[in-house]
Amino acid sequence: MKKNTLSNGAGAFTVNHPWWVLLLSLIFIGLSGAGIKGLEFTNNYRVFFGEDNPQLLAFDALQNTYSKSDNVMILVEPRSGDMFSRENLQAIVELTKAGWQLPYSSRVDSISNFQHTIAEGDDLIVADLIIQPLQMTDEQLQYVRQVALHEPLLLDRLVSKTGHVSGVNITMQLPGTNPMEAMEIATVVRDMTTEFSAKHPDLTLHLSGLVMMNNAFGEAALKDNSRLVPLMYGIVLLVLIFCLRSFTATLSVILLIVFSIISALGLAIYAGVKLTPTSAMAPTVILTMAVADCVHLLITFLHNMRLGHEKKLAMQESLRINFQPIMLTSVTTAIGFLSLNFSDAPPFKDLGNIVALGVLIAFVLSITLLPALMTLLPVRVKQQDELDNSAMQHLASFVINHRKSLLVGNTLLAVVLMSFIPRNEINDEFVKYFDESIEFRRAADFLNDNLSGIYNIELSIDTGSTGGISEPGFLAKIEQFKLWLLQQPEVAHVNSITDTFKRLNKNMHSDQQEWYKLPEERDLAAQYLLLYEMSLPYGLDLNDQINIDKSGIRVIASLKNLSTNQMLDIEQRIHDWIELNLSEYTINAASPVLMFSHIGQRNIIRMLIGSFVALVLISMILIAAFRSFKLGLISLIPNLIPAGMAFGIWGLIDGQVGLGLSVVTGMTIGIVVDDTVHFISKYRRAKVEKGLSSEEAVRYAFSTVGVALWVTSLVLVSGFIVLSTSSFLMNSGMGLMTAITIAVALIMDFLFLPPILMTLDKKPG
Repeated sequence: MKKNTLSNGAGAFTVNHPWWVLLLSLIFIGLSGAGIKGLEFTNNYRVFFGEDNPQLLAFDALQNTYSKSDNVMILVEPRSGDMFSRENLQAIVELTKAGWQLPYSSRVDSISNFQHTIAEGDDLIVADLIIQPLQMTDEQLQYVRQVALHEPLLLDRLVSKTGHVSGVNITMQLPGTNPMEAMEIATVVRDMTTEFSAKHPDLTLHLSGLVMMNNAFGEAALKDNSRLVPLMYGIVLLVLIFCLRSFTATLSVILLIVFSIISALGLAIYAGVKLTPTSAMAPTVILTMAVADCVHLLITFLHNMRLGHEKKLAMQESLRINFQPIMLTSVTTAIGFLSLNFSDAPPFKDLGNIVALGVLIAFVLSITLLPALMTLLPVRVKQQDELDNSAMQHLASFVINHRKSLLVGNTLLAVVLMSFIPRNEINDEFVKYFDESIEFRRAADFLNDNLSGIYNIELSIDTGSTGGISEPGFLAKIEQFKLWLLQQPEVAHVNSITDTFKRLNKNMHSDQQEWYKLPEERDLAAQYLLLYEMSLPYGLDLNDQINIDKSGIRVIASLKNLSTNQMLDIEQRIHDWIELNLSEYTINAASPVLMFSHIGQRNIIRMLIGSFVALVLISMILIAAFRSFKLGLISLIPNLIPAGMAFGIWGLIDGQVGLGLSVVTGMTIGIVVDDTVHFISKYRRAKVEKGLSSEEAVRYAFSTVGVALWVTSLVLVSGFIVLSTSSFLMNSGMGLMTAITIAVALIMDFLFLPPILMTLDKKPG
């Protein structure tokens, strides 16, 4: 009999010196796990973009030129449906004042402090639109309503067309030194709005904006970890108790899982990794993956003991039989997750690296700590002959007897399902990264339905000359651009300095409506702007619209909620129009939603490359491990087909492939290999060591490894199904798609791989 020298030596040492193994394992776990004390969590949307991301660089350049866009938008919805009552306007005044008191608040905009301009003789009067609303007359209230609902800088931005909703926009200058600053601000804002709501019970407040979005990333991750991890542990515990029927074995597996997670996280944190909403799922994934090695080792071990083998010999034999397949599955799984380093989004790289590290640590502990624990702890089993599992024997007989029909049928099923792959499209909806249980998602939907939405495109348009924004020709082209943008069906509002110039021109001509147009002379425009800026109060200057030397302006197009494809489509139309009409100016377009729109498409391409590299490496490893080019190639069939079939199924049930799903192929390549490796390993052992025919080798493989494959796949599918209930779409979509892939892979390994082996590998071992 051919023996694995390495596994024999390691197995003998482990079972004969369990206390030493236990001590060394605990020292390693203690040293590596100590890194967890440096755990940091980052929930800024920027974590999804690398430092060299072109859209992030463009956005940072724009942010460094003008005031930053980080904001909290408080939407006010009166029960009466009318914002323009004395009490409701007084509430807006109070909320605006309270906004200035928030941490990092640098600017507050609302209908109450909008800098309204009127002419009195030769003087330009600049003042808040709403002052002491409780003392306003009916005529004054009507005037305020008239101005607010006709002012381009307010309508659809800070007040709805019907006046039933208004917004208070608080701009934040975040230092960026505290990764939890968004959550801290969100807590303060909620406290403020809770107190405000108690005072104004007839008003409903909705919290949106980029700061609240950043907070939502963190809250989604914390919610998932507090709910999903305990649920997953519960599922694993139930499956292990049911399948292993041994308290000692179940306890040992749970300890190994916990130690693997602690060690992997600790080492990752030593390496400088900060957890994000995506990488925070690593413990759940490690928990799921670590079970597989343990189950294979323990099922064989307990099987041997039930046949009457002494405990140490039972474990040594289990290590001998399972060492190679466990090592192969761990390495291939790690390679699959390491392929996530090709991702364009750093959180997926971190997720891949942490899980790969956890899988390899779990492998080492499963061949050292687990055997040591099982040797030291009492193990009670009932002796019986369970060599032939009846369910697996029936399945084996069915597969052997119907090999041809299964081969043809599964081939046709695979072809049919994969034909639906073109139904998928690379698409994402950035706001829908969160389900409706998250406050930000509900507020973003409300904003989209009642005002202009959280999506926008910011454009910096630079003339290249100091004071160039006052040129009549430049202003005319910007106005033409603004009008073109407003004609686009996706655009809800455009914020442009040209509206201010038109209003000032009208003011300086005795407020005559016919003068509501752009100034026709540069000097006149510059004087108007200077006079207006000198009259503005602190905090309400024009730095959010004009750069320091007045060579450029920022135009912000606010959009309805759009998908990735719709966003990229309007971006292209904007670029085409600019190329045709504004090519003489330096223009930079950027925004967070543009960043997310581009990264999804780019990530798909990079992950396809990563998946190909992983596939090549895994193929080479399997060919070398099986010492058979034929078996290595045969193993690729049930490894590649499940991902294709899963994407075909996804095309039928959803069809949207976003950032989260773009990494599934790379992840699952390593995972689905596990079952194939274990099945072929037992199949090859039957042919080489026992000299069995292909049919009998298939029967042997089902008998010895069938139950373990079923158990491990059940745990994996359960784990990723649990992940699919995440309130964060990137995680939930990734979890559901991975669960589908693993389930399909198990079916293919049971019903498709054996017929392939019996057809293509007929020669005796």
